[in-house]
Amino acid sequence: MERLVLPEVGRRSVQLRVLAAPVNPADVNMIQGTYPILPEFPAVGGNEGVGDVLEVGHEVTSLSAGDWVIPVDTGFGGRSKRSYLLPVPRDISLLGAVTIGVNPCTAYRMLHDFQPLSPGSTVIQNGANSGVGQVVIQIAAAMGLGTINVIRERVRKAPYACHFVGLDTLLLNRRPQSHLLPFQGNAKENLSLPCVCVSVDVHQLKTMLDNLCELVRCGRLSPPKCVLLPVEYYRQALQATVQTQRQKNVTLM
Repeated sequence: MERLVLPEVGRRSVQLRVLAAPVNPADVNMIQGTYPILPEFPAVGGNEGVGDVLEVGHEVTSLSAGDWVIPVDTGFGGRSKRSYLLPVPRDISLLGAVTIGVNPCTAYRMLHDFQPLSPGSTVIQNGANSGVGQVVIQIAAAMGLGTINVIRERVRKAPYACHFVGLDTLLLNRRPQSHLLPFQGNAKENLSLPCVCVSVDVHQLKTMLDNLCELVRCGRLSPPKCVLLPVEYYRQALQATVQTQRQKNVTLM
Protein backbone atom coordinates (compact mmCIF):
# COMPACT_ATOMS: atom_id res chain seq x y z
CA MET A 1 0.00 0.00 0.00
CA GLU A 2 1.18 3.50 -0.79
CA ARG A 3 0.55 6.81 1.00
CA LEU A 4 -0.16 9.79 -1.22
CA VAL A 5 -0.20 13.52 -0.54
CA LEU A 6 -3.64 14.88 -1.38
CA PRO A 7 -3.83 17.98 -3.57
CA GLU A 8 -5.88 21.02 -2.60
CA VAL A 9 -9.58 20.68 -3.32
CA GLY A 10 -10.38 22.25 -6.68
CA ARG A 11 -13.36 24.48 -7.28
CA ARG A 12 -15.40 21.58 -8.73
CA SER A 13 -13.85 18.80 -6.67
CA VAL A 14 -14.83 16.91 -3.54
CA GLN A 15 -12.56 15.39 -0.92
CA LEU A 16 -13.81 12.18 0.68
CA ARG A 17 -12.89 9.93 3.52
CA VAL A 18 -13.71 6.46 2.22
CA LEU A 19 -15.59 4.55 4.91
CA ALA A 20 -15.95 1.13 3.30
CA ALA A 21 -15.60 -0.62 -0.05
CA PRO A 22 -16.80 -4.13 -1.00
CA VAL A 23 -14.85 -6.52 -3.18
CA ASN A 24 -17.11 -8.09 -5.83
CA PRO A 25 -16.40 -10.90 -8.31
CA ALA A 26 -16.81 -8.34 -11.11
CA ASP A 27 -13.92 -6.34 -9.64
CA VAL A 28 -11.65 -9.36 -9.97
CA ASN A 29 -12.99 -10.12 -13.47
CA MET A 30 -12.06 -6.58 -14.56
CA ILE A 31 -8.49 -7.15 -13.41
CA GLN A 32 -8.47 -10.49 -15.24
CA GLY A 33 -9.80 -8.83 -18.39
CA THR A 34 -12.86 -11.11 -18.58
CA TYR A 35 -15.58 -8.57 -17.67
CA PRO A 36 -17.54 -6.67 -20.38
CA ILE A 37 -16.60 -3.31 -18.78
CA LEU A 38 -12.84 -2.84 -18.72
CA PRO A 39 -11.05 0.26 -17.38
CA GLU A 40 -8.06 1.89 -18.99
CA PHE A 41 -4.86 0.94 -17.19
CA PRO A 42 -3.40 1.96 -14.84
CA ALA A 43 -6.68 1.73 -12.94
CA VAL A 44 -8.05 1.44 -9.42
CA GLY A 45 -10.14 -1.67 -8.81
CA GLY A 46 -13.63 -1.67 -7.43
CA ASN A 47 -17.15 -0.52 -8.30
CA GLU A 48 -18.76 0.09 -4.92
CA GLY A 49 -17.91 2.23 -1.94
CA VAL A 50 -19.29 4.85 0.40
CA GLY A 51 -17.46 7.97 1.46
CA ASP A 52 -17.91 10.80 3.94
CA VAL A 53 -17.57 14.24 2.31
CA LEU A 54 -14.86 16.23 4.10
CA GLU A 55 -14.62 19.28 1.86
CA VAL A 56 -16.17 20.58 -1.36
CA GLY A 57 -14.97 23.13 -3.90
CA HIS A 58 -16.67 26.51 -3.99
CA GLU A 59 -18.54 25.68 -7.21
CA VAL A 60 -19.99 22.42 -5.87
CA THR A 61 -23.65 22.92 -4.94
CA SER A 62 -25.07 19.38 -4.86
CA LEU A 63 -22.97 18.11 -1.95
CA SER A 64 -21.92 19.40 1.47
CA ALA A 65 -19.40 18.39 4.10
CA GLY A 66 -20.81 15.52 6.16
CA ASP A 67 -22.78 13.93 3.30
CA TRP A 68 -22.43 10.24 2.57
CA VAL A 69 -21.88 9.55 -1.14
CA ILE A 70 -21.48 6.62 -3.51
CA PRO A 71 -19.95 6.61 -7.03
CA VAL A 72 -22.28 6.73 -10.02
CA ASP A 73 -20.16 5.08 -12.70
CA THR A 74 -18.90 1.52 -12.71
CA GLY A 75 -15.32 0.67 -13.53
CA PHE A 76 -13.85 3.80 -11.93
CA GLY A 77 -12.82 2.11 -8.70
CA GLY A 78 -14.52 2.13 -5.34
CA ARG A 79 -11.27 3.48 -3.97
CA SER A 80 -10.71 6.02 -6.75
CA LYS A 81 -10.94 9.81 -6.65
CA ARG A 82 -12.28 9.94 -10.22
CA SER A 83 -16.05 9.55 -10.30
CA TYR A 84 -19.37 11.33 -10.24
CA LEU A 85 -21.00 11.07 -6.83
CA LEU A 86 -24.54 10.80 -5.48
CA PRO A 87 -25.58 11.31 -1.86
CA VAL A 88 -27.13 8.53 0.19
CA PRO A 89 -28.94 9.15 3.48
CA ARG A 90 -27.03 8.75 6.73
CA ASP A 91 -30.05 7.22 8.45
CA ILE A 92 -29.44 3.83 6.81
CA SER A 93 -26.67 1.52 7.99
CA LEU A 94 -23.14 1.79 6.63
CA LEU A 95 -23.48 -1.75 5.26
CA GLY A 96 -26.75 -0.81 3.58
CA ALA A 97 -25.17 2.27 1.99
CA VAL A 98 -21.99 0.60 0.76
CA THR A 99 -23.81 -2.31 -0.92
CA ILE A 100 -26.72 -0.44 -2.51
CA GLY A 101 -25.04 0.79 -5.68
CA VAL A 102 -24.61 -2.42 -7.71
CA ASN A 103 -26.84 -5.42 -6.95
CA PRO A 104 -29.92 -3.53 -5.66
CA CYS A 105 -29.83 -1.11 -8.60
CA THR A 106 -29.48 -3.99 -11.07
CA ALA A 107 -32.39 -5.87 -9.49
CA TYR A 108 -34.53 -2.73 -9.39
CA ARG A 109 -34.06 -2.06 -13.09
CA MET A 110 -34.72 -5.68 -14.01
CA LEU A 111 -38.12 -5.40 -12.33
CA HIS A 112 -38.99 -1.96 -13.72
CA ASP A 113 -37.48 -1.60 -17.19
CA PHE A 114 -38.63 -4.56 -19.27
CA GLN A 115 -42.40 -4.51 -18.88
CA PRO A 116 -44.98 -3.14 -16.42
CA LEU A 117 -45.61 -5.40 -13.44
CA SER A 118 -48.61 -5.00 -11.17
CA PRO A 119 -49.27 -6.56 -7.75
CA GLY A 120 -50.14 -10.21 -8.16
CA SER A 121 -47.84 -10.71 -11.14
CA THR A 122 -45.16 -13.39 -11.01
CA VAL A 123 -41.51 -13.35 -12.08
CA ILE A 124 -39.20 -16.32 -12.52
CA GLN A 125 -35.44 -16.12 -12.28
CA ASN A 126 -32.45 -18.41 -12.39
CA GLY A 127 -29.37 -17.73 -10.31
CA ALA A 128 -31.71 -16.81 -7.46
CA ASN A 129 -28.97 -17.33 -4.88
CA SER A 130 -26.78 -14.63 -6.47
CA GLY A 131 -26.44 -11.17 -4.98
CA VAL A 132 -28.81 -9.74 -7.59
CA GLY A 133 -31.21 -12.66 -7.30
CA GLN A 134 -31.64 -12.24 -3.55
CA VAL A 135 -32.42 -8.56 -3.99
CA VAL A 136 -34.92 -9.34 -6.77
CA ILE A 137 -36.83 -11.51 -4.29
CA GLN A 138 -36.99 -8.73 -1.69
CA ILE A 139 -37.94 -5.91 -4.07
CA ALA A 140 -40.53 -8.13 -5.76
CA ALA A 141 -42.10 -8.88 -2.38
CA ALA A 142 -42.27 -5.14 -1.62
CA MET A 143 -43.99 -4.62 -5.00
CA GLY A 144 -46.54 -7.34 -4.26
CA LEU A 145 -45.07 -9.71 -6.86
CA GLY A 146 -44.67 -13.46 -6.60
CA THR A 147 -41.35 -15.07 -7.41
CA ILE A 148 -40.30 -18.48 -8.71
CA ASN A 149 -36.61 -18.92 -7.98
CA VAL A 150 -34.30 -21.49 -9.55
CA ILE A 151 -30.97 -22.46 -7.98
CA ARG A 152 -28.53 -25.28 -8.68
CA GLU A 153 -28.81 -28.24 -6.36
CA ARG A 154 -25.28 -27.78 -5.00
CA VAL A 155 -26.18 -24.30 -3.80
CA ARG A 156 -28.60 -25.81 -1.28
CA LYS A 157 -25.60 -26.97 0.75
CA ALA A 158 -24.52 -23.38 1.44
CA PRO A 159 -25.76 -22.40 4.93
CA TYR A 160 -27.14 -19.02 3.84
CA ALA A 161 -28.18 -19.74 0.26
CA CYS A 162 -31.90 -20.43 0.68
CA HIS A 163 -32.87 -18.04 3.46
CA PHE A 164 -34.13 -15.15 1.37
CA VAL A 165 -36.49 -12.50 2.73
CA GLY A 166 -39.77 -12.66 0.78
CA LEU A 167 -39.04 -16.04 -0.87
CA ASP A 168 -42.12 -17.63 -2.46
CA THR A 169 -41.12 -20.69 -4.49
CA LEU A 170 -37.69 -22.32 -4.70
CA LEU A 171 -36.80 -24.81 -7.44
CA LEU A 172 -33.65 -26.93 -7.67
CA ASN A 173 -31.94 -27.36 -11.03
CA ARG A 174 -30.47 -30.86 -10.96
CA ARG A 175 -28.99 -30.47 -14.46
CA PRO A 176 -26.27 -27.76 -14.18
CA GLN A 177 -25.67 -27.70 -17.94
CA SER A 178 -29.32 -27.08 -18.81
CA HIS A 179 -30.70 -23.65 -19.61
CA LEU A 180 -33.80 -21.92 -18.27
CA LEU A 181 -35.98 -20.82 -21.18
CA PRO A 182 -38.31 -17.79 -20.98
CA PHE A 183 -41.98 -18.60 -20.59
CA GLN A 184 -44.00 -17.71 -23.70
CA GLY A 185 -47.48 -18.09 -25.12
CA ASN A 186 -50.12 -18.69 -22.45
CA ALA A 187 -47.69 -19.01 -19.55
CA LYS A 188 -48.86 -17.35 -16.33
CA GLU A 189 -45.42 -15.99 -15.49
CA ASN A 190 -45.19 -12.33 -16.50
CA LEU A 191 -41.43 -11.98 -16.71
CA SER A 192 -38.35 -14.18 -16.95
CA LEU A 193 -35.14 -12.71 -15.57
CA PRO A 194 -31.59 -13.58 -16.57
CA CYS A 195 -28.75 -11.87 -14.71
CA VAL A 196 -28.27 -8.68 -16.74
CA CYS A 197 -27.45 -5.05 -16.17
CA VAL A 198 -27.96 -2.00 -18.38
CA SER A 199 -26.82 1.61 -18.20
CA VAL A 200 -28.75 4.37 -16.46
CA ASP A 201 -28.67 8.16 -16.44
CA VAL A 202 -27.95 10.12 -13.27
CA HIS A 203 -31.50 11.40 -12.77
CA GLN A 204 -32.96 7.90 -13.05
CA LEU A 205 -30.30 6.63 -10.68
CA LYS A 206 -31.15 9.29 -8.08
CA THR A 207 -34.84 8.31 -8.16
CA MET A 208 -33.92 4.63 -7.99
CA LEU A 209 -31.56 5.19 -5.04
CA ASP A 210 -34.24 7.14 -3.17
CA ASN A 211 -36.70 4.28 -3.62
CA LEU A 212 -34.16 1.64 -2.62
CA CYS A 213 -33.05 3.58 0.46
CA GLU A 214 -36.68 3.85 1.53
CA LEU A 215 -37.00 0.05 1.27
CA VAL A 216 -33.90 -0.26 3.47
CA ARG A 217 -35.36 2.18 6.03
CA CYS A 218 -38.62 0.30 6.33
CA GLY A 219 -36.94 -3.11 6.56
CA ARG A 220 -38.11 -4.39 3.17
CA LEU A 221 -34.57 -4.60 1.78
CA SER A 222 -31.75 -6.04 3.88
CA PRO A 223 -28.03 -5.73 3.15
CA PRO A 224 -26.33 -9.00 2.19
CA LYS A 225 -24.46 -11.02 4.76
CA CYS A 226 -20.91 -9.75 4.61
CA VAL A 227 -17.48 -10.43 6.04
CA LEU A 228 -16.06 -7.15 7.38
CA LEU A 229 -12.29 -6.76 7.14
CA PRO A 230 -9.86 -3.92 7.84
CA VAL A 231 -8.45 -2.59 4.59
CA GLU A 232 -5.05 -4.04 5.52
CA TYR A 233 -6.56 -7.48 4.84
CA TYR A 234 -7.53 -6.65 1.26
CA ARG A 235 -5.55 -9.63 -0.06
CA GLN A 236 -7.69 -11.95 2.04
CA ALA A 237 -10.82 -10.26 0.68
CA LEU A 238 -9.62 -10.77 -2.90
CA GLN A 239 -8.82 -14.42 -2.33
CA ALA A 240 -12.20 -15.08 -0.72
CA THR A 241 -14.05 -13.31 -3.55
CA VAL A 242 -12.81 -15.72 -6.23
CA GLN A 243 -14.08 -18.73 -4.27
CA THR A 244 -17.63 -19.92 -4.95
CA GLN A 245 -20.45 -19.61 -2.45
CA ARG A 246 -18.63 -17.14 -0.25
CA GLN A 247 -20.16 -14.11 1.39
CA LYS A 248 -19.36 -10.63 0.15
CA ASN A 249 -16.22 -9.13 1.68
CA VAL A 250 -16.28 -5.46 2.68
CA THR A 251 -13.06 -3.62 3.52
CA LEU A 252 -13.36 -0.98 6.25
CA MET A 253 -11.11 2.06 6.22
